[in-house]
Amino acid sequence: MSQSDQNNDSSVPANNSTNRKSSINPNSRTQFNRRRELLSADEYVKGIQNGNTAVLSRAITLIESTKPEHRALAQDIIEQCLPGSGDSIRIGITGVPGVGKSTFIETLGNRIIDKGHRLAVLAIDPSSSRSKGSILGDKTRMETLANSDRAYIRPSPTRGSLGGVARKTRETIYLCEAAGYDTIFIETVGVGQSETAVHSMVDFFLLLMLAGAGDELQGIKRGIMEMADAIAINKIDEAAEKAVQQAVREYKNAFHLYPEAASGWQPKVVTCSAETGEGIDDIWELIRAYIKLTRGNGYFERKRNRQARHWMYDTIETHLTEHFFQHPAVTQRQPAIEQQVLEGKISSFRAAQKLLDAYFKG
Repeated sequence: MSQSDQNNDSSVPANNSTNRKSSINPNSRTQFNRRRELLSADEYVKGIQNGNTAVLSRAITLIESTKPEHRALAQDIIEQCLPGSGDSIRIGITGVPGVGKSTFIETLGNRIIDKGHRLAVLAIDPSSSRSKGSILGDKTRMETLANSDRAYIRPSPTRGSLGGVARKTRETIYLCEAAGYDTIFIETVGVGQSETAVHSMVDFFLLLMLAGAGDELQGIKRGIMEMADAIAINKIDEAAEKAVQQAVREYKNAFHLYPEAASGWQPKVVTCSAETGEGIDDIWELIRAYIKLTRGNGYFERKRNRQARHWMYDTIETHLTEHFFQHPAVTQRQPAIEQQVLEGKISSFRAAQKLLDAYFKG
């Protein structure tokens, strides 16, 4: 933690040579850990609002924790941060493996920072236990961005369910916004189920693709195409001009097959090279044009409200499901009823009803 961070928030324990006798002294380390655990919700909020990234990271760790006491404290922090959140542009970025998401994020991120913005980069990757999320796994490819004091990079928690990781990412957005980050990137590991979760928490959804990789629509599900507000064909410096133009035509034609978007925005197809920087500024201006249009016609606020409502009901469903399967009457009868289903003695529907009866009567 930098000295400036400590000055910004007096609640953060000092961690420099003048405040500890030895970095390997077990007593001082124990005292330091105790002090770390004694931060109140107010102190976390103060640190976050002061832009202290160390406190922000610790608060996000509370969000990711499964301990009930941590979750309760995290919710208190989120509630206090809510009034200072919402004033950002949330951008979802996804694409096929090898499309160059990390390089794209660094190049576009640095351009945004150069324009005076503050950027938070979050990842949704519930599957990776080895790379700790693609953002962290590729962090060496975002060295400039990672070292900027105007950027904050945070990978998703690992080995979690998609729903759980997505909810934690959603809550992390609130804290990043309260910390003053006016642009939020949410990156996914590839084209799959996580795109739906990302779309439900962003304002603009960008799909990165390559040209000249065979069938241009191969591996792209209709649902993902329908969610995209723009497609950026990356690595055009490595592709033949003819292949790039063909890809542009095919994606534009695909967009025309879909109904008109409720936002009033016609999805765009653009080209870029994150390696050389070609077309990157145009993409940022495209995003700004979308935000201006949707704020002007009211769609921006309506979408944010719809997303907030979605996450409210999603959270209710999650807690009800967890409570159901942890109920003693259910845990007691579940193995036997499940075995009856496997042996074909009762139907799945009858089995479900039995467990529900046990839950409500228990």
